[in-house]
Amino acid sequence: MEVPNDSKEIVLFFGEIKTPPFSKSARSETGFLLRRLQEGEMLSMPESRPMPNIGKHCHELRVGDSENNKEWRVIYRIDEDEIVVFDVFQKTTQRTPQQIIDNCQKRIKTYDRLFDKE
Repeated sequence: MEVPNDSKEIVLFFGEIKTPPFSKSARSETGFLLRRLQEGEMLSMPESRPMPNIGKHCHELRVGDSENNKEWRVIYRIDEDEIVVFDVFQKTTQRTPQQIIDNCQKRIKTYDRLFDKE
């Protein structure tokens, strides 16, 4: 995706945002929110919340999917020059599953090592 010079690139390091399983409207909403992040806007509740237990500058994008009666979460980190997505999953419980947190932390370490972000 080509973005203007002052926009951050979106890097999907893990996960996909596609229809299905997202409804067309949920996929569109996710794209709209990611675009706002690209342009430097800091999102807050109810669209996004910080996830410091995953890592520094990590957040959870919250997307309702009323067509499918589902809730989606996109775990991302805001870097200086990009927005990195570390997981996309269907939210089925109140708390973020520990396995998701652990997987994201491992992916962050791998990403930082591969791209000299440490």
